[in-house]
Amino acid sequence: MKFLLGQKLNMTRVFDADGKIIAVTILKILPSKVSAIKTADKDGYSAIQIKSVKTKGEKEVDLKICEFRVENISDYKVGQNVEIDFAAGEHVAVQGTSKGKGFAGTIKRHGFKRGPESHGGNNVREPGSIGAQQPQRVVKGRKMAGHMGVDTITVSNLKVVDINKDTVLISGAIPGNNGAIIKVYSK
Repeated sequence: MKFLLGQKLNMTRVFDADGKIIAVTILKILPSKVSAIKTADKDGYSAIQIKSVKTKGEKEVDLKICEFRVENISDYKVGQNVEIDFAAGEHVAVQGTSKGKGFAGTIKRHGFKRGPESHGGNNVREPGSIGAQQPQRVVKGRKMAGHMGVDTITVSNLKVVDINKDTVLISGAIPGNNGAIIKVYSK
C-alpha cells in the first residue's frame, strides 16, 4: 500500500497533452515518520502509525497521527521517514474532514422541498409533519434540522496528475478547507 499525508493548499486547473482542462487540487506533501507499529498478536490487527511533523526551531511538532494497514510490517521501523512512491496517472483514494456548515435546516441538510408561499402556507422552509397518530412520538432517525458538516469523507478513484518532491496535483475536488490535512492512499 502506498500512502502519504498532505496539506490541502488550493484548487487550480492544468492542461493535459490534448489541451483539455483538468481541475486539480494542490496538496503539499508533509514529511512523515513511523511513530508506532501495530501487530496482530498484540493489537489484534497489523498496521503502522505515522505522524506528520513540522519543525519549529529545534523542536518537532506533531501535526496529525494516522494509521495505515500494510501487507508487510517488517518493511517499517519506528522513527523511519516515510518515502513517497506515487506516480502520475495512478488512481488514489483521498480522505479528509468536510467543511463545517453549522446548524442547518432541513432544506440545506437533507434536500427537502419548500412549502407553499401563498394561499395561507405557514411552513415555507419548515419540514412539515414529523409524526403520526401511532406511535405517539417522533420516530428515531427522522430527518430534521441539525449540525451539518465536519464529517470524515473518502473520495475514491481520483487520479494523480503530477507529483513533485513537495507537491502533488490530484484531479477533482478533495474534502476539507484549505490548510486541512488529508490522507492519500492507494492499493
